[in-house]
This record gives sequence, C-alpha cells and structure tokens, in this order.
Amino acid sequence: MATILGNIQQVRARIAKACDGAKRPVQSVTLLCVSKTFGSEAVREAHAAGESAFGENYVQEGIDKIAALADLRASLEWHLIGPLQSNKTRVVAEQFDWVHSVDRLKIAQRLAEQRPAWLPPLQLCLQVNISGEASKSGLRPDEVAAVATQVAALPADRVRLRGLMAIPEPAGDIEAQRRPHWALRELLHALNASGLSMDTLSMGMSADLDAAVAEGATIVRVGSAIFGARG
Repeated sequence: MATILGNIQQVRARIAKACDGAKRPVQSVTLLCVSKTFGSEAVREAHAAGESAFGENYVQEGIDKIAALADLRASLEWHLIGPLQSNKTRVVAEQFDWVHSVDRLKIAQRLAEQRPAWLPPLQLCLQVNISGEASKSGLRPDEVAAVATQVAALPADRVRLRGLMAIPEPAGDIEAQRRPHWALRELLHALNASGLSMDTLSMGMSADLDAAVAEGATIVRVGSAIFGARG
C-alpha cells in the first residue's frame, strides 16, 4: 500500500533523475507539496517525511490548516497557489509565506499594504497564462513586463517579486510539455535582461514535472503523486 513517505521518495527520485538529465544540481529544485483537499494530518505526515513547503489552492482551507498545524509553524512554509480575490488579501498577507498567483497589480499592492511589518517580506510570483487558455487565470505574456516592473517597485520590506508561475495546458508527450515551460523560462530571462532580478520559475506538476525541470523549473508543485487521487 502506497504511503505518503513512499510517494515522496518516488517523487524525489523523479526530480533527481530529471535534474541529472538536465545537468542541474538537485538542490536547484524545490518540491512544493500541494495539500489541497487533504487534511492537516496528511501535511503532518509529509512533514515527518522531511518536507517543509506546502501549497494550498483555497485561502480558507489553507488558513484552517495553518491554524491546525500551529505547533509546526516555524518549520513550515505556506504557499498560496490558487486564485486570490481582493477581499481575501489581508488574511493571506498575514498568514502565508508565498503567493504564486498574483495576476494583477492591485492584488500585489494590497498584499504589500497588508503585510505585517514584523514578518519577513511576502514572496510573490506573477501567474502567466502561458498557453492562452480562456479558462485559466493569469497575465498574458505581453502584459507581464509592465506589471512586473510595478510590483518590483513595491516596498521591499513588505513584498518581494521572485518570479513567474504557470499552469500550462496538459500535453501528452514530453516534447509538447516542454514548450510552454520553455516559453515561461524565456520570458523570465527577458525580464531579467531588462533590469529585473527574479530567480523563481514555479512550473510543473505531477504529470509534467520532468519536462518542467528540463526547462528550468525551480519550484515544482506536486499533489496527487504525493497524497493520492483527490475525491
């Protein structure tokens, strides 16, 4: 019977193999365990297996787990990877460590205003609709530069722009999977060449993390391969 520990070991082996193929150090890729729909005990089990970074899609579910796991707070890093509405920015600014899903300047401004001064800066990624899907959130690639420049200018003691995030359209083979990840990497390089300083590519999930690592992912967001199928 599969266990969270066993699943994590398998995922880490996949990451190591992908890094080896890309001639990258395995330490250059962070595994973000996506715990949405799974309870706090599953997070506790993954933490006991050595994991510290956890991603949540829904604000209230994430807040509830942060509270339930308050005894581990110093050793956990909480990432919001799902949509964020303006009316929920305050609790996110107060409770989370990262937000991957910033898709407009207003959200970043509110997070900067509402981040408590005694906490480290909130780490931000801009979500890019890299495959141009009508159903997906995110900035169009041609919108990213203007928003990134404005977000990077927000108070550095409250928020820090770290990079880009994308959820590419599913693709069957690894070459097709690599194309949108390549496009996101090239966009990051272009932004950095224009004067920005970003170091994070949040891309790749259970089905396509190998392709994402090959194209430079620094954070892979893995849920079902660790916690199992969602109901």
